[in-house]
Amino acid sequence: MAEAHQARVQAAVEDMVQSLERDHIRKMQSRMFSCSASCCDRSEDSMTQVHQCIERCHTPLAQAQALVSTEMEKFQDRLARCTMHCNDKAKDLFDSGAKEPEVRALMERCVGTCVDDHIHLLPSMTRRLRDNLDSISQ
Repeated sequence: MAEAHQARVQAAVEDMVQSLERDHIRKMQSRMFSCSASCCDRSEDSMTQVHQCIERCHTPLAQAQALVSTEMEKFQDRLARCTMHCNDKAKDLFDSGAKEPEVRALMERCVGTCVDDHIHLLPSMTRRLRDNLDSISQ
């Protein structure tokens, strides 16, 4: 993928991830640490009980991180498939006798369309992630 296209999609994804981290993940981390600290304050519990309590505190955050990771992997896979389609189109054009500048122009347009299409998917992906993060029990 051309550097400018890669930078555009990377910046858009980073903005999305930062907003999710700021608005959801950070709050979950705070609750996890508070919960874990209260587990440690339970002086009557055994070491095993305290560890189990801490594990329960970590579960929602681990679920949230897995959810975000899975969505990001799906997004990256879709974008990679789109750019592979562009590579195939460029190869077919080249194999049909087209000159390199024409092939490069096709590739640039095609990858640009892939990036635009996938950047437009981010708002719905963000809404879905926010809804799913909100539904994770605390």
